[in-house]
Amino acid sequence: MEVPTELLSMLQGEQGPTKQKAARLVIDLASTANSKQFIRCDNSHVSGVSVITGGHGLRRFLSDISGDPLGKVVIPTTLNSAGCDLDKLEEMNINYPEFLKYQFEIVEAYSELGIDATLSCTPYDRGIESIEGFGSWAESNAVCFSNSYTSLITNRESGLSALATALTGWAPYWGLHIPENRIPNIFVKVDCNLSDPTDWSILGDWIGKQIMPDWKLPWGPMPYIVGLPKKINFEMRKALTAAAANYGCPMLWIDDGTSDSPYVEEYQGEITFGKEELSLRYRELSPKGIVDLVVIGCPQASIGEARSTAAAARARMELGEKITNKRLWLFTSGYNYEILEADGTIDILEEAGALILKDTCPEVTPYNRDIYNHLLTNSLKAEHYLTSGLNRMPTSVAKIVDCVAHAFDDQLTIGPRPILDSRKPKPILSGKTKKISSVDIYGKGVPSQSDWKVSGKALVTDVPITYLGYVNRDTGIIEEPGHPLDGNKIKDTIFIYPKGSGSTVAPFVLMGLIYTNQGPKAIVNTDVCPLTIPAISLLNVPYAHGFSTDPTLEVNSGDEVELSLSDGVTNLKIINRNSED
Repeated sequence: MEVPTELLSMLQGEQGPTKQKAARLVIDLASTANSKQFIRCDNSHVSGVSVITGGHGLRRFLSDISGDPLGKVVIPTTLNSAGCDLDKLEEMNINYPEFLKYQFEIVEAYSELGIDATLSCTPYDRGIESIEGFGSWAESNAVCFSNSYTSLITNRESGLSALATALTGWAPYWGLHIPENRIPNIFVKVDCNLSDPTDWSILGDWIGKQIMPDWKLPWGPMPYIVGLPKKINFEMRKALTAAAANYGCPMLWIDDGTSDSPYVEEYQGEITFGKEELSLRYRELSPKGIVDLVVIGCPQASIGEARSTAAAARARMELGEKITNKRLWLFTSGYNYEILEADGTIDILEEAGALILKDTCPEVTPYNRDIYNHLLTNSLKAEHYLTSGLNRMPTSVAKIVDCVAHAFDDQLTIGPRPILDSRKPKPILSGKTKKISSVDIYGKGVPSQSDWKVSGKALVTDVPITYLGYVNRDTGIIEEPGHPLDGNKIKDTIFIYPKGSGSTVAPFVLMGLIYTNQGPKAIVNTDVCPLTIPAISLLNVPYAHGFSTDPTLEVNSGDEVELSLSDGVTNLKIINRNSED
């Protein structure tokens, strides 16, 4: 591996401790990805801002790197959404001890690093001026949007890996940076009319739900979609990529809507989305009981979404109706807020009784559960994260015009509020079978770690792990209904899984668990995982990867294993097989 002189200088501490940590992380990522070279990036977008997403791990980490006068970003860097609109905290009814204090501290810490606190999850929507070149972006919906529709090239980074690139200017040349890797792996035929952006949101999420465990998707699902209309507006594009990113999709192709798809001899899977699939999802997602709050703008509402919401509201206002108790919240970026304020859209919505919020997003807001226990949204991205362990709120989905109707009429659906756990989750498919033969296999470590040896009970799955929302940040218990490890605790285990999935804020959750001694003794991954490596690199948790034989299939949960690193080579062997069924 040829490390640039500038990066070596940082690694040796010549530019301060903050950049030294960042350089170490960039080089560890390069080694894990088997990258032989590095690239200079043009810009970065950092995630991990809300108090409830980053949690203790985020606050502790930012505190650890504060006070370094040389620790400033060297490329244009923007910041993701915060957990509230600082000007409207009281109206949001947030009931979270010292939330405002913690949120202010987090934003200030990022600002002191030289990051532009745009507080937007849509940097492609008037956030970063130049959407081209190489980026290091850590907001999943933005990664998928930029790779699919713009000239910007970025891997799906974690909040920490994007920050490391922002501080150093360098990133490993790997994954989607390499043209040969930017090819579709799933063929999707759409056999119905998708006329509303929420239709497109449902399609994106549905694609992710079809992934089979035996599909080889090293960079995530990357669908080539045919059958979509030729006239596609910004809101449709945004809804599709945001929902597809729920399951790790970093880019996609659509006829006449993206660059031409590279030729593929054989796809990992071919699936068809038709009227029945669309209707079924709308029926499953429709509100079944009293709706407490309508939230629109996940990702943050575009100008078009806000105007559509205002148009639907004005139609009701002309009938003399008004939204009571601010039952409609519209989330948008600070940039778009100014435009909407200037053209009168904000006035219309506020006159209707809506609450307009900037700098935050529905999925990262801590809702007051004394007031709100059933949400309605137009976004499958919102539904995906709101129903997860992050908020664990029953969430229904409808088109904007129907969402607005529910905001005006609190009796549109009556009956008891739905209970989240009443919906039995669909089991996530696993290809694991119990093994009884001995295992003694060799892999790789990371450059920042010297020789170590650990032993303990293995916790194993061949299904990726979503740390944010599905691993309890206080107890370390996996709380992902349908996941093979649901209910298991990761503390003091040799944790073996393919890679992290879901939110790019995952490393902060893992770091928080390690800080509080609720984390694993060691971690083993089979795929390159920028959602795991940052935490193990910065906190020196024993880590192994790159085994010739897949350890997720060869090791059983409960097996006593020994994991060691010597001269850059890791060794995993079974000490005692778990005898339980």
